[in-house]
Amino acid sequence: MVAVDRGRYTCLVETGGRKKKRERQLVTAMKARELGRKGIVVGDRVAIVGDVTGQADTLARVVRVEPRTSMLRRSADDTEDTDGIERPIVANADQLVIVTALADPPPRPRMIDRILVAAFDAEIDSLLCLTKSDLAPPAELVALYEPLGVPFVVVQKGGELEELREHLAGRISVLVGHSGVGKSTLVNALVPDANRAVSHVNAVTGRGRHTSSSAVALELPEGGWIIDTPGVRSFGLAHVSVETVLASFPDLVEGTVDCPKGCSHLDEDCALDAWVAAGHADPARLASLRRLLSIREGSPEPE
Repeated sequence: MVAVDRGRYTCLVETGGRKKKRERQLVTAMKARELGRKGIVVGDRVAIVGDVTGQADTLARVVRVEPRTSMLRRSADDTEDTDGIERPIVANADQLVIVTALADPPPRPRMIDRILVAAFDAEIDSLLCLTKSDLAPPAELVALYEPLGVPFVVVQKGGELEELREHLAGRISVLVGHSGVGKSTLVNALVPDANRAVSHVNAVTGRGRHTSSSAVALELPEGGWIIDTPGVRSFGLAHVSVETVLASFPDLVEGTVDCPKGCSHLDEDCALDAWVAAGHADPARLASLRRLLSIREGSPEPE
């Protein structure tokens, strides 16, 4: 599934067999009634029936969604007029690329943290892509995420993208970031015929416009796929448990054995302080864990 738009699903279909040349074509489909309320998102692998010629004014039907290897989700936060339900974003990705500008607009570490937690929940790898390095140095932001072991690449408009291409080659990578960080510009450079609309940052608010209105999967010339998503201004995490976040810190898990029942790992009676003080783990790792847990709860970051 390469695109979803208002009840119409664009699928990349491979036709042909052992005696025929294999060809690929885009087919527009609708969801079969028997699928009920089951959601279909970009990245899903599906079975379709009906007219699969891809010709204009034809419509196939999606009759089955194959088991997913991963699902990137977010839930509505308290600033959105919803009932807090989870929102599936992309299926079957194996890498989440967090695109953030070093300036214009300035970095938003709390947003980066939220997206990282969502990646932990989906059990997919993370990559920090720092754009606009011609406007500000990356050192401070890189240092903030070094204890988490998050790999990073630094790029600028018109600059070399070879290192980023190496990270993307042969993988299904979903690009996420808030508006104005240069995500669409990056996509257009990686896939020259993508023609993604590019936004400009408002000088007063420091925010960009949403120029990508829906997620779309694009094949990379060197192999692999990138999935461009609309710019986000919030990333709710109500669906993510404390245990999910903690599991991403195996060096700290053993230290929670002596924690009180239901410990949030943010309070004074948490056993992790003693565990770290005894030299079992790096204090920076505990600080990073607590930063992510506080982000998950929507509470202020601990000092």
